[in-house]
Amino acid sequence: MITPTVPRPDVAPPEAWAFPLPDESVTDNGIRLLSYAVPGQYVISVRLVVPLSLADEPADREGVAAMTARLLDEGTARHSSDEFAELMERTGMVLGASVTDGALTVDVDVPQRFLPAALDLMRQALAEPVFPEPEVRRILRSRLAEIEQERASAPHRGARELTANLWAPTERASRPTAGTPDSIGAMSRDDVVAFHRAHVGPLGATLVIAGDLADVDVAQVVTEGLGGWVNPDHVQATPARPPVATGGATRVVLVDRPGSVQSELSVAAPGPDRSIDTGWDPYPVLSFIVGGSPSARVDAVLREDKGYTYGIRASFRPRARGGSFITAGSVRADATVDALRLLVEILGEARNGFSDREIRAGVDYVVQTAPGRYATADAVADEASALAIEGLPLDFQTTTLTRMGELDNARLTTAYSDVVTGEWVIIVVGDAAELRDGIEALDLGPVKVVPN
Repeated sequence: MITPTVPRPDVAPPEAWAFPLPDESVTDNGIRLLSYAVPGQYVISVRLVVPLSLADEPADREGVAAMTARLLDEGTARHSSDEFAELMERTGMVLGASVTDGALTVDVDVPQRFLPAALDLMRQALAEPVFPEPEVRRILRSRLAEIEQERASAPHRGARELTANLWAPTERASRPTAGTPDSIGAMSRDDVVAFHRAHVGPLGATLVIAGDLADVDVAQVVTEGLGGWVNPDHVQATPARPPVATGGATRVVLVDRPGSVQSELSVAAPGPDRSIDTGWDPYPVLSFIVGGSPSARVDAVLREDKGYTYGIRASFRPRARGGSFITAGSVRADATVDALRLLVEILGEARNGFSDREIRAGVDYVVQTAPGRYATADAVADEASALAIEGLPLDFQTTTLTRMGELDNARLTTAYSDVVTGEWVIIVVGDAAELRDGIEALDLGPVKVVPN
C-alpha cells in the first residue's frame, strides 16, 4: 500500500501581538483602578502599588519600609495574626507585600468568588494593622538571621558588595533595601507605626486587577472593599531619581572566602531605566545576545568552549529611575582568573557590533516569547504594576516590541556603547590567597580585598 504524499504546510509568520489594555477609572478615595480581562484565569491577581521612596526612611532606621511591609498581615484591629491567617486560608487567598526603590507593592491572588472578601482583608491590612509587639520582635529577629544567611551565600554576598561599590555611599541604593544589622537592631515597634502612618495610604496609589472578570462588577467590588481606606496623615513620597554612581576607572573588590571551590563573579556598570529617551527596545535584545541564554556570547565561550561555568548571565536591570548592566555567575575556583579575563574581553568586544544572525535571534526571542510571558493573570498584573511604579504608558510593552522589529546593528551598538564604556565595578567572591596575584596580573584596576 502506497501512503499518499501530504503536502508540507506553509508556515506563516506569527501575527503581531499586543499587551492587553485595561479598563481604567478612579475610585472615590483617589486610587487609580486598572482592570485587565484575562479570560479563563479564575484565580484573580490583585496588585496595589503605593508610591514610596526608601530615601524617606530615617537614616538610622533603614529597612523600616521593608519591615512594615512584612508586618502588614500580622494582625489588624479586627483580627489577631492567627485569625487573619485563618481567614486568608478559608478564602484561598495569598497575600504578600514588598518594597522597591519606587513603591510599596501588596500582592493578592485569590479565587474569583472570594475577591470581595480578599479586598476587605487587604484594606484591613493596609488601614488597620496593629503591629503586635511580639510579631515585630519576631520579624526583626528573622531579618537579622536572614542577613547572616545572605553573608553565607556567595551570590548574595557578591550582590551586596556590588551595590555598595556601584553607587555612591551617600545613595540609599548602595545599602540593602531591608536594612543592615545596625539599623534593624535599633528598630522598634514605634518606628514601624510611625513609618506606616506617614507613608502608607491611598494617595497616588494604583490598583491592578487581572483575571476572568466577565461576571465581576470590578468598580463596585473595589468600592466596597477599598473605598473606605483613608489616611489623612499620608504624605507624598519623594519622587524617584537615578542613584549617583561611584564613578571612576575599573576597580576590583575581592571578597575573601578561604577554601571556596567556586568563585562568584560580577561585572557591572550603571545603566538606563525603561523611560530612557532613546527607547528601551534595544536593551532586552542586547541582554539576550550578550548573556541571556546558553547560546549567548558569554556562555558560548565560558560554558560551551571552556567549561568554566554552568552559566553566567548578563542583563540590563532597570530601577524606577536609573538602572544597571550586570553580568554575574559562578565559575570553577581554579578557572577564576582566566574566566574573569575572558568575561571582560567578551563584554568589551561587544562594543564593536553584532551580526545579523545575532540580532535576528535576539529580536525573535524577545518578541515571539512575549505572548507566553504574559499569558497568565499574575504576569499581566505584575507588568501593569511595574508600569505604574515607573510611570510608563499602558501600551509601553506593545510599542517597545514593535520598535524591536526595526532594530539594526547601528542602533544596538550605540545603545550598548552608551552604557559599556569600559569602566567596570568588578566583584569576585573567592579565596583571596589563591586569586589575588592572578587578578592583579590582569591589570584591570586596583584590587581591594575585603573580609566575607
